[in-house]
Amino acid sequence: MRIVLQRVSRAAVAVDGEVVGEIGRGILALVGVERGDALATAEAAAEKLAGLRVFPDGEGRMNLDARQAGGAFLVVSQFTLAGSLARGRRPSFDDAAPPETAAPLVEALVAALRRRGETVATGRFRAHMEVRLVNDGPVTFVLEV
Repeated sequence: MRIVLQRVSRAAVAVDGEVVGEIGRGILALVGVERGDALATAEAAAEKLAGLRVFPDGEGRMNLDARQAGGAFLVVSQFTLAGSLARGRRPSFDDAAPPETAAPLVEALVAALRRRGETVATGRFRAHMEVRLVNDGPVTFVLEV
């Protein structure tokens, strides 16, 4: 599982012009599910995301996690993160998990975050989505689980 996470002051995802998920301060997590990922992968990713200290404390140090900072998560499935640009000029998606595998794992990640008490909004799996965000910092990380 490859996750690009961005600390945001706000983010939203829309499908056909309708906002389907939106947060204020928090973390936008773009999630790519790869072949071989399993339920344990989703659980490990949720554990890592919930505990990440990427928000500033009173001294400006990245010392607070999303909940401590009053933030939420916006989880958006993005299969292109499992793509490869190593050969040729067109991406290869051989390592991307098929939709029937990926969808339940994205849902498991969301459920695991919620079980940990996190506020989570989502995009819509397999939809053409428009993601709008204001990156706070900018702060962006790539997490491979």
